[in-house]
Amino acid sequence: MPLLDVDDLRTSFFTRRGVVRAVDGVSFSVSRGKTLGIVGESGCGKSVTALSLIGLVPSPPARIVGGRILFEGRELTSLSERELEDVRGREIAMIFQDPMTSLNPTVTIGGQITETICRHLDLTRAEARRRAVELLEEVRIPRAAERVDDYPHLLSGGMRQRVMIAAALSARPKLLIADEPTTALDVTIQAQILDLIEDLIAERGMALILISHDLGVIAESVNRVMVMYGGRVVERGPVEAVFADLAHPYTQGLFAAVPKLGQGRAGGHTGRLATIPGTVPELADLAGGCSFADRCRLAIDACRMAPPPLIAINGAAAHDAACIRLDEARRSRP
Repeated sequence: MPLLDVDDLRTSFFTRRGVVRAVDGVSFSVSRGKTLGIVGESGCGKSVTALSLIGLVPSPPARIVGGRILFEGRELTSLSERELEDVRGREIAMIFQDPMTSLNPTVTIGGQITETICRHLDLTRAEARRRAVELLEEVRIPRAAERVDDYPHLLSGGMRQRVMIAAALSARPKLLIADEPTTALDVTIQAQILDLIEDLIAERGMALILISHDLGVIAESVNRVMVMYGGRVVERGPVEAVFADLAHPYTQGLFAAVPKLGQGRAGGHTGRLATIPGTVPELADLAGGCSFADRCRLAIDACRMAPPPLIAINGAAAHDAACIRLDEARRSRP
């Protein structure tokens, strides 16, 4: 049985403009010790999917309107707020994009980690403080015994992200969700944070959901990948299979838009960077067909009639894509 099994998850925002289907029929699973990457443009539903798993979508205006979220066989969507508070941190932990807005600027980093430990584990304040120092050492913060009493503004961006990781791991969760954990960091610090997360996952045997718009990060960090667009899954499978056989036109467009070494004037070439035509649609304005149809080079009238089903590629259910013109898309890959 998977550690996490999500089936037909639907999360909607009820606004004055109408119903925004931010997550529209998303299904996936994550097993113990395995890693899943969720990739897509901003606004595709990645973060709302993650927040839905732990009951943190803002209500109102949002709520889960359908589907199941099973964690170790337990249905999370039916839990009360108090029961969900016990799941958050202890069973499922999350690292957010910007540690400066996630950390309380008026409380020391040690105080914030200690609070989380005392909330979920039966330890005294003194024991929790010692555990906080151990966690800071584990995430490779130098002079942890001294830095434990620092306030967040005294730390660099990379150090603050390490504090967020320490806090997330404090109650020994079984699943870690990392939502764009390296977005605000420079390239060298990004690599250090990703290596740290990878090492900790291996040491603790946790499962990981890594959300990113960076295909390079996804390629290096996960076992399976799920590509989202317009609140829906458009392609998913083992990361090697998806990256070797880009099946969906949107996945192809994402890869074509990755800058190539030497491309552009700085490299002595005048070749333009590839882009996906059009813009990400307003989810409130999406019609009933394929969410990518208005930007797709292969779209026909039938694409706008109904949402396409996920179709197995090469007969392997492990890799599938939601496109009624899948054969044409694979034959005409850029």
